[in-house]
Order: sequence, then structure tokens, then C-alpha cells
Amino acid sequence: MKPMRILPGILAMAAIVVASNILVQFLFGQWLTWGAFTYPLAFLVTDVMNRVYGAGVARRVVFVGFLVGVACSLIGTQIMGEFGPLVTLRIALGSGIAFLTAQLLDVAIFDRLRQGKWWQAPVISSLIGSSVDTALFFFIAFSGALTSLLPGDVAWANEILPILGMGPEAPLWVSLAIADWGVKLALALIALIPFRLITRKISPVLV
Repeated sequence: MKPMRILPGILAMAAIVVASNILVQFLFGQWLTWGAFTYPLAFLVTDVMNRVYGAGVARRVVFVGFLVGVACSLIGTQIMGEFGPLVTLRIALGSGIAFLTAQLLDVAIFDRLRQGKWWQAPVISSLIGSSVDTALFFFIAFSGALTSLLPGDVAWANEILPILGMGPEAPLWVSLAIADWGVKLALALIALIPFRLITRKISPVLV
């Protein structure tokens, strides 16, 4: 396969990861950042590449995204904000583990379901991948249970508050995770439209 054929997927993944790392610094309401609306598009890129070129190519695109994410995190640890580095090592670790695990899981599930109806593989793989991504990232990055193992001040994220301002009380990071998860699930469904249009345009015989 000519590398130029998958270059758009690689560039799209890289752009999404860079944009998400920048936009995560800006709040959208009380529970989300703008990065929550761009990051889930990574699953769309992975699924399109998987459908058109197969699981092996999709994994290559994922690894490129992972390396770009690592680079962004390393840069972020060197940029000082009002309360310290824009990205702590703990957040960088959580982000990297969550991204790689969730994306590779998405690839594997999609590949297993690729012979089903056109919408089944992208929906199921994205929903499961998104759920794993959210759980891993927020637990690793902010859970007080890991404070003794992972350095970093996460006291603010463990403030006990009503979930999403109206539910039972839990650490703040739980509300952040639930809000993030909800956006990912919604975008996984919305992404079916561009997924169908893109895959039919690139390789109609496959869909």
C-alpha cells in the first residue's frame, strides 16, 4: 500500500490530538473543556481507516496519534501556567495509557464486527473504546486512590460535591468523567453520518 494513501488519516489523527491538547485548557461550562468535543473524533478517524484499509493500517494511525500525544504532553509539562505546568506527568501518563488502550481496543472490536451491518462496528467499537478511555484517564489522572503511587496535586479533583451538581456526592473528577463520557457517546452516534459518507466515497465496494 502506498503511504500517501493513508497520509490523510495520519494527518487527521495528528491534528485532532494536537487540537485536543490545546483546547483541553479552555473550559466549556462547569464540567467540560472544549477538548471534549474534538478528542472523540479520533475514534472516527480510526474507524474510517479500519473500514477502508484494515486493522493493521488503523493501528499504525493510532500509534502516530499516540506519539503526537506524547510529544504534546512533554511540551505541556514545560509550559508553566498560573497553577504550575499546563500538563502534569500524572495527567500525561493517564492520557497516554487511556488513548493507546482505548484506540487499540476500538480497532480490535471493529475488526471483529466488520462483517456485520455497516453501523454496528463503528458504534459498538466507539462506545466501548470511549468508555474505557474515560474510565482509565480520569482514574489514573485524578483518583485519590493512586496519590501514593503517582505524584501530583489532585486535591482539587477530589473535592466532594454532588455529581453534576445535582446527584449524590462524589469526588469532582467523577462528575468531570461522566460529562466527558456523555459527550463521547453522543459524538460516537453523530459520527456515523461522516463515517458513512467518507467510507462510501473512498471505497464504496467495502460498505
